[in-house]
Amino acid sequence: MHSISANDYELEIGSILDSSFASLLDKYSDVKKIIVSDDNTSEHCVPFLISNYDGLAEAEVVILPAGEENKSLAIVANVWELLTEYGLGRHDLIINVGGGVVTDMGGFIASCYKRGMQFINIPTSLLSMVDASIGGKTGVNLDHYKNQIGVFNDPEAVYIDPIFLSTLESNELLSGYAEMIKHGLIHSTDLFKKVIEQLDIPFELELELLKESIQVKNEVVKRDPLEGGERKILNFGHTIGHVIEGFMLGSEGMTHGHAVGIGMVFEAYLSTKKGKLSQEEFKIIESAILDVFPVPTFSNDDIQSMTALLTNDKKNKGGKILCCLLEKIGECTFDHEISEQEVTEVFLHYKNQQINLN
Repeated sequence: MHSISANDYELEIGSILDSSFASLLDKYSDVKKIIVSDDNTSEHCVPFLISNYDGLAEAEVVILPAGEENKSLAIVANVWELLTEYGLGRHDLIINVGGGVVTDMGGFIASCYKRGMQFINIPTSLLSMVDASIGGKTGVNLDHYKNQIGVFNDPEAVYIDPIFLSTLESNELLSGYAEMIKHGLIHSTDLFKKVIEQLDIPFELELELLKESIQVKNEVVKRDPLEGGERKILNFGHTIGHVIEGFMLGSEGMTHGHAVGIGMVFEAYLSTKKGKLSQEEFKIIESAILDVFPVPTFSNDDIQSMTALLTNDKKNKGGKILCCLLEKIGECTFDHEISEQEVTEVFLHYKNQQINLN
């Protein structure tokens, strides 16, 4: 078991059976417990936890509908009504078991219900393990706009057990690798190369590589927990990636990681166009990422609609679209202004490299 200090909570990586989870449940032995899961994790992951922990024997299980398209205030409101029916109080405990949608929503549900209650994250997807469950970001989407409603609030603890990765389909596993690629691009050439090499055997993820990727995010968040500065580099690929994901919400084949993968290529392209990233390194990034995350088919009208979505990106300031750009592989800078025209240009550039996801 590997323990990492993450601001005011512990982040443990390894078998959850060897973790402090049992003792933490003992701390909450006299309170009600709610397990928040989704259609998938309620079947494949929650029974494992309940069968191994007596402290969960009487826990109620709330099942969210799976999928990014269900990450909405309407679903959250339904859960709050359910918690009220269960008589849940602010000193009771929520345990989020699932991927990024579950940890984002479950954290938001806990943070707002009765002005805040404690929650634990047990991420079960690679995306959630290396990104969503760490750092205290919670929230939901608003129509086609990603994570427009939310708060910063740290969990009581995060338990990352690779055993749950065996429940994932290949597209969901690859979605998590996109965030690991991002960690390499903003942190070091060595990490970027390791992740790209790991993609040849995605289901055999080395524990040390998982730890290294998690540590990149954790260290950035510790230095800038509320995203006032440096933490913004964790948004590399997300300015354009989020509008692709939001526009294609519910489309078969488009995961968060796939959208961010394309977003990283597009933002690397802009980095080169603006004279920052070398053409040589851009080609390395483009080749590695598009081999895994190809560009889907977009019409000119689609491109216009997605570019328009950028005007409401939550990272914007003073009416300006702000973006992270690469100086080189392993070095990222933030708060660069980009224009709608530049974004349209990069979309049009890749129209000849599209594939049909359906």
